[in-house]
Amino acid sequence: MSRVYNFSAGPAVLPEEVLREVQQEMLDYRGSGQSVMEMSHRSRVFDEIIKEAEADLRELMAIPENYKVLFLQGGASLQFAMIPMNLMKNRVADYIVTGQWAKKAWQEAQKYGKAVKIASSEDQTFSYIPDCSDLPIDDDADYVYICQNNTIYGTAFKKLPDTKGKLLVADISSCFLSEPVDVSKYGILYGGVQKNVGPAGMVIAIVREDLITDDVLEGTPTMMKYKTHADADSLYNTPNCWSIYVCGKVFKWLKQMGGLEAMRERNVKKAAVLYDFLDESRMFRGTVRKEDRSLMNVPFVTGDKELDARFVKEAEAAGFINLKGHRSVGGMRASIYNAMPMEGVEKLAAFMKKFEEENR
Repeated sequence: MSRVYNFSAGPAVLPEEVLREVQQEMLDYRGSGQSVMEMSHRSRVFDEIIKEAEADLRELMAIPENYKVLFLQGGASLQFAMIPMNLMKNRVADYIVTGQWAKKAWQEAQKYGKAVKIASSEDQTFSYIPDCSDLPIDDDADYVYICQNNTIYGTAFKKLPDTKGKLLVADISSCFLSEPVDVSKYGILYGGVQKNVGPAGMVIAIVREDLITDDVLEGTPTMMKYKTHADADSLYNTPNCWSIYVCGKVFKWLKQMGGLEAMRERNVKKAAVLYDFLDESRMFRGTVRKEDRSLMNVPFVTGDKELDARFVKEAEAAGFINLKGHRSVGGMRASIYNAMPMEGVEKLAAFMKKFEEENR
């Protein structure tokens, strides 16, 4: 069977070269006589895998030495609690709510202190990024929180908010490694890997060292302390060895592709193919304010639910899968992460054009 074009928001498309390499090493990883799925996380072989993965990620993102890279479980959603548990010293935090995941993080933080929604775009179904140049930031706020790219709604911060000197914490799950990022502007940035980096089941947190202490909220479980994982180099308990291994392969692939600057160029060109078509189309339209459009997630609608459903069905039959929009918003969404080739985006745009001509 030939491979389909997978536009899923996550778990999502992975580079074919990586999948083939993983396939070749499945039964015998580099002469060890075992699969990575079977080996001890304490073994010399796995120690090399995790150390090399971290070194490559540090190189790709130019991560400063005073930041720890943590390979954690529980996905991005566990970070919604872990962040306030570790950072809420004054029991106050400010949240910019630009989508469902930022909203969930804000709601979770309310269990641990005063979580203030200082800006939101919920009034227009999260179809834009609010002005963050002069926010009502609380004097006592321990941090300001954003979700940098909103997977469901297809918006992205093109400019970081002015936090007025407060710590910035960002969920970068769906824009992870899609373009260069200045790590030093954040206290913590983290992302679930299943969208743009690897297989589901892991989150990578990049945490500034001065934020990793034993001074956490009372009752914080051992497994929810950044210090627990930082002190043990992400090996306090059995980590997601398989995901770390595949992510390491993706890091190597990204380096071969020319790094994050090259990925940004490629992603800008790919996104333009879809957005240009949507701007000209008389049937389809994008749902996001132009200046806030994501490079990774492109939501669109026809304005007719029956037509949307027909499009999704016919697209799937033509080999374009997972184009149905998130259940909370409907319509369609094409997630065009790093591993989606330009050819896939061009063929989708051509299919949309043909569908429009046939259904006008």
